[in-house]
Amino acid sequence: MPDYDKPLPELNQFTKSYWEAAKRHQLAIAKCSACGRLNHPPKPVCRFCQSDKLAPQVVSGKGTIYSYTVTHYPYHPGFVKNGPYPVVLVELEEDPRVRIVSNLVDYKPEQLKVGEPVEVVFDDVTPEVTLPKFRPRAAAAARGER
Repeated sequence: MPDYDKPLPELNQFTKSYWEAAKRHQLAIAKCSACGRLNHPPKPVCRFCQSDKLAPQVVSGKGTIYSYTVTHYPYHPGFVKNGPYPVVLVELEEDPRVRIVSNLVDYKPEQLKVGEPVEVVFDDVTPEVTLPKFRPRAAAAARGER
């Protein structure tokens, strides 16, 4: 694994379960046991009912591109060699109110559009950190993957 020169996420008591699940190549979103809704990004209380009864719920990792931008001017030196690159806002199938900001990988330019079906993939960037990213579901189908 080459040296990773980009910023890494900070784990805290609220985000720890999200990043631990990613390390296991699972996408886990906090679910409120009081109202049953999924909450992301991780917070100390449910954004809907303010309950603190949140627990990680593994989700499919399937969704659609809700919005996107193409970054031409990197905000950090580690991203210079990657530009321009897309940053997507993905709404999850389990709950369209849950949206995740991430990168789109393994795509053709025509697949960078609102409504494009995507699925999570995991990038083990360091021995300790795995980043959830997304790719078009068509990319998986073209490889014969499920």
